[in-house]
Amino acid sequence: MKVLLVVTGLSMGGAERLVVDLADALVKSGCEVLIAYLKGPFQVRPRQPEVDVVCLGIESPSDVLSGYSRFLKLLRNFRPDVVHGHMFHATLLVRLARLGAHIPAVISTMHTAYDGGRLKAIAFRATDRLTDVSTNVSCEAVEAFVANGWVRADRMLIVHNGISVDEFRAVPEARRRIRAEFSIAPDCTLFVAAGRLSWSKDYPNLFQALALLPPDLDFKLLIAGDGELRPELEMLVGELGLSSRVEFLGVRCDIAELMSAADVFVLSSVGEGFALVVVEAMACECVVVATDCGGVREAFADARFLVPKQDPAALADALLAASALPREEAAELGRAARRRVVDMYSFDRFVDKWHEIYDSLLADDNQPVSAPRSVG
Repeated sequence: MKVLLVVTGLSMGGAERLVVDLADALVKSGCEVLIAYLKGPFQVRPRQPEVDVVCLGIESPSDVLSGYSRFLKLLRNFRPDVVHGHMFHATLLVRLARLGAHIPAVISTMHTAYDGGRLKAIAFRATDRLTDVSTNVSCEAVEAFVANGWVRADRMLIVHNGISVDEFRAVPEARRRIRAEFSIAPDCTLFVAAGRLSWSKDYPNLFQALALLPPDLDFKLLIAGDGELRPELEMLVGELGLSSRVEFLGVRCDIAELMSAADVFVLSSVGEGFALVVVEAMACECVVVATDCGGVREAFADARFLVPKQDPAALADALLAASALPREEAAELGRAARRRVVDMYSFDRFVDKWHEIYDSLLADDNQPVSAPRSVG
């Protein structure tokens, strides 16, 4: 099977990394895979050398026609069986390409419940007939797309994301190494957060929560990730008197180790698709405190520390309660979280589901998949 994965960009984001990991897995299973991305920096790369990566150079509206032409040429040369678009701009390009090239099967995958306003919704709905199936990563995300008029209720499936449970696992020696790297005392409570410094992650909510913690609590927050809001977030940390307690790490490649070193992993987002980073933290046996947004509740199930979004007081209470757990109780909570991830969200399971969808579309002569069911 020849699969063309198309994504808006390949910067350091969860969706982008997932696309690259999917490409690697498909190649290992015997597929021929090509990745095309529209614009931006080339920061996440496939590990498998057989996966070629092509930039279409659509950096601005003035590049759309030339980029569309390059994409049609790519389709005619590669002749994929499946074209799988990820995120709004890439899925729109893939759909419109069907007007100029033969594509046996087209899939449109979104990774969030929040992807823009009315014009985007109109464009997505108007091009729906050009895709065989649309998918999203959580029940909440699908419900939001239906409620906001992006798709009909019978035209979007749920495919939960997956992670490598071998890559994301507890690393016992990480606690000592990370604390030594950042000069953190053994009895200091270490909070860790990871994710792009963007509005959807709502770091101001987290900083305001930290400012509400008891002044005698010795804690440190490490944030892995970078983004356009870093200068103003650093300014807010200073205004709240947290400069000595919060450290921005930028892009890191040792996320599993950071999670393993944490006393508590925290997600303060206002909007998520599936919140893959929460699943990664659970796989690392972290105690997790998270806001109730996107697919977090689905991933969490009966986990204890789920709080309303944009509520710093509730987040502060949860952080305090989580950090005060007895050591053995925290360890058992972490072990239970990992068991859930291994059972439900392993990457092998995720790849198997995509194989099923690809095979089904090609076997059915591209009859649209219409049942609103979860396949994750």
